[in-house]
Parts: sequence; C-alpha cells; structure tokens
Amino acid sequence: MLINCYNIDLIEAGCDEAGRGCLAGPVSAAAVILPKDFYLEGLNDSKKLTHQQRDELRPIIEREALAWAVAFVDHKEIDQINILNASFLAMHRAIAKLMVVPQHLVIDGNRFKKYAEIPHCCIVKGDGKYLNIAAASILAKTHRDEYMANLHNDFPHYNWKQNKGYPTIQHRNAVMEIGLSPFHRKTFNISDPQLVLSL
Repeated sequence: MLINCYNIDLIEAGCDEAGRGCLAGPVSAAAVILPKDFYLEGLNDSKKLTHQQRDELRPIIEREALAWAVAFVDHKEIDQINILNASFLAMHRAIAKLMVVPQHLVIDGNRFKKYAEIPHCCIVKGDGKYLNIAAASILAKTHRDEYMANLHNDFPHYNWKQNKGYPTIQHRNAVMEIGLSPFHRKTFNISDPQLVLSL
C-alpha cells in the first residue's frame, strides 16, 4: 500500500521522470505536492497501470494537488549533457515551476543532483511506495505520451503514437529503413533492431 509522505511534517514534493530509455523525443519530469490527507483509489506506479487508467487519474491529480508541474528536456539537450543529467535537469525545471515552494523532495531512483537548498531523499522504486512520487510518475508519463502522440502526426513511419519513442523492433527497423527524424537522440544506439546470440 502506498503512503502519503516521506516527511509528513514538511511541504513535500514527489518527483519522477519518464522517457529515459527512449530513442526519440524529450525526457519529461513532474513534481507534485499533495494534500496531507490525500488518497486516490488506484494511484500507483505508472508502469503498473494501463494507458486508460493513467489518463483517468491524471485530471484528478492535477485538480486535487496543492501544486504540480511538468517539464521537458529535449533530444538536443539530451545529446549535449547525457540522459542522466537531462533527467535531473527536467526534475529541476519541474520543481522550479511549482506554485508552492516545497520544503522537502522525494525523488524516484537512487541518484539526484541537489536543487537549490531544498533537502531531498532518493527512494528506489519510490513510485510504488509514496503517493506523491506515484502521482508525479503518472503526470510525467501522460504528458510525455501526449507529446509523442502529437509528433506522430508528422512522423507516422516510426509509430510513436504506440511506442512513444521506445526502442521497439518496429521503431528500430523504421530508423534503419528511412533514417533518423529531427527528434531522434543521436547519441543513442538506434541501429541494432535486435540482439543475435551466437550459439
């Protein structure tokens, strides 16, 4: 069962990102501050939910959160600073956009670069432990999915509406057949459609 806060005595923002493992598009991050007594049936790690469940939870989170924000770091920035630093930057940008200044941050994962003077804790698999991180995971995921679905309209060959830029066999094959789009991450290994074992 997910719990509300890591530090119940402070105004706490949960942070998570989406899109680190993609071949194309931005990495997104969300920061969410929930009310102390917040509870939402079905709220969980976004990866454990269906597309429909995430889309149903998103407007409730956005309506009932004390504050929330989503930010992006695009493919060009990812190529310049690497995906790990881009993930940190996306979270920093999301935190900076919050209309309520948090006193404490909980970050999904095991690494983070300190933001301003706000203390933080890194929580491995935190999106399955804390409601504010789970809420952030849903906002980061749904906003990025929406972005990639819009890009799909101009680049239908890669099927981003379905794969969202992740390295599916179909996506890799499309790159090999027609080349890179302007939105692909050029520092990522895109060319190998599958691994072949030598027996």
